[in-house]
Amino acid sequence: MATTLSKDKTRPSADSGTGFPHVISITSGKGGVGKTNVSANLAYLLASMGKRVVLLDADLGLANVDVMLGLAPQKNLFHLFHENAGLSDILYPTPFGFTILPASSGVSDMMDLDTGQKLELLESMDILENDIDYLLVDTGAGINDNVLYFNLAVQERILVLTPEPTSLTDAYALIKVLKAQHGIERFRVVVNMAKNMAAAKEIYLKLHTACDQFLSGVSLDLLGVLPYDQSVRSSVIKQQPFAQAFPDSPASQALAGVARRINAWKAPTQLDGNIKFFWKKLLFQE
Repeated sequence: MATTLSKDKTRPSADSGTGFPHVISITSGKGGVGKTNVSANLAYLLASMGKRVVLLDADLGLANVDVMLGLAPQKNLFHLFHENAGLSDILYPTPFGFTILPASSGVSDMMDLDTGQKLELLESMDILENDIDYLLVDTGAGINDNVLYFNLAVQERILVLTPEPTSLTDAYALIKVLKAQHGIERFRVVVNMAKNMAAAKEIYLKLHTACDQFLSGVSLDLLGVLPYDQSVRSSVIKQQPFAQAFPDSPASQALAGVARRINAWKAPTQLDGNIKFFWKKLLFQE
């Protein structure tokens, strides 16, 4: 399905001072923490606020946003890189109020983009610049090249973890690599599937303490805590965002609070030396 995002000229773009959208990654050190579910539901909640949202499935070899939402796009990023499709051919409007940019699943040569493909993606994203308020980037898990690349290319990083020791150690590993190798120091944290607030705060404080002790300069802001909620699993089976299917559930209410906090973020006033957008005109800006 080819599409062109509608242009609502009565509404300014998210960053009215610069004309640029907010670009935010949702990332994690390990799989199984609910990162993609958080991404899809944040997209739904921001769209419900009247924002123009695109969700990029950046887990390029193991993509599953479309499956989670019960969608069947005909084209994805594989077709951009290998079959000369344009971005407008790939963008897929969902019935949930936001658009997805799907990737492929089970295609091994999508696991690591080469430099030319990265530049091709940067250039192709130009068409979105004036038409969206938020680009949410659902990265893969871990510290492979694609995960690092997408985390470098955004303005804000939301790190999802759960109250489990392996989630904590893998989240720390991702922060360490981004800090040590690329100078990234600011992260927002969402603790997911928390049995109670005490457990959530304990895992956050452990991560904060480790970063404070061994990674000087790293800033960790607790953006929200999402409780363990059976309705989340039920919505996955229904292939529907839990914030839509069960809007009054504890997880939906907690994530709605996260979405409101994100919507209150001010536009950045300067770049810090990394690629902060996907758009090529910033690629060469100092």
